[in-house]
Amino acid sequence: MTSPDLMLMLLADARLPTAGHTQSAQLEPAVESGLTPAQVPAFMALRLNTVTRVEAATAVVALHHVRAGLPLDAVEVAWAARTPSAAMRATSRSMGRALTRLVSRLWPAHASLASLPRGTSRAVVLGAAADAAGLDARALARLVGYDDVQTVAAAALKLLPLDPAEVAAWVLAALPRVDRLAADVAPLTTPAGIPAAGAPRIEAWAQAHAATTRRLFSA
Repeated sequence: MTSPDLMLMLLADARLPTAGHTQSAQLEPAVESGLTPAQVPAFMALRLNTVTRVEAATAVVALHHVRAGLPLDAVEVAWAARTPSAAMRATSRSMGRALTRLVSRLWPAHASLASLPRGTSRAVVLGAAADAAGLDARALARLVGYDDVQTVAAAALKLLPLDPAEVAAWVLAALPRVDRLAADVAPLTTPAGIPAAGAPRIEAWAQAHAATTRRLFSA
C-alpha cells in the first residue's frame, strides 16, 4: 500500500489538473480594493479562521460519513448554509467537478467517488478522495489549510511586486495556524458540528469579482 504521506503530497500538489491555477482565493478582488503586499499574511490568516475552516471541517465530516456508510447530502447542505456567497458556492462546485474527474481516474473502483452527484462541493469531494487515498481526518484538514495558503501565495506573486522568497516565508509562518486548524476540526463527525465562521468582506469581494470581466483569476 502506498504511504498516506505520499498520497497527501499527491493531493497537495499544485500541478494536479484541477484548475487550481485559476484561483486566487479572493486575493485578486482584495488587491483591487486596496489590499497591500504587507497585508497578505493577515489575509491568509483571516481565510484560515473563516472560509477555510468551514471547508476543512466539511471535508472532515464528509470523510467520516463516507467511512461510516452515511449519505453525504446533509454534509453538502450544511456546507452550503455556511457559505452564503453564491459566487463562492459556484466556484467550489466547479472545482469539485474538476477534482471528481481526476480522482475518479485515480481510484476508479472507489464506490463513494463514483456515486458523487454532479455539482458536489470541493470540500465534500475532498472527503471522499481522502478516504480513497487512506488519509486520516487531521491529514485531510492540513491538506485543505495548506492548499488555501499556497493558493493565496501563488496568486500574490502574480498580482503584486513581491520577492518569491518573502512569499515562501509567509507560507512557512502560516503553517502553525494550519496545524491548529487541523487539530480543531479533525474530531468533527456531524454536519451540525461544522463551524459557521463567516467572512462578510471576503464574501463581498467574491460576489464583486464574479461580475468583473477584466480579471486574471476566475475567483
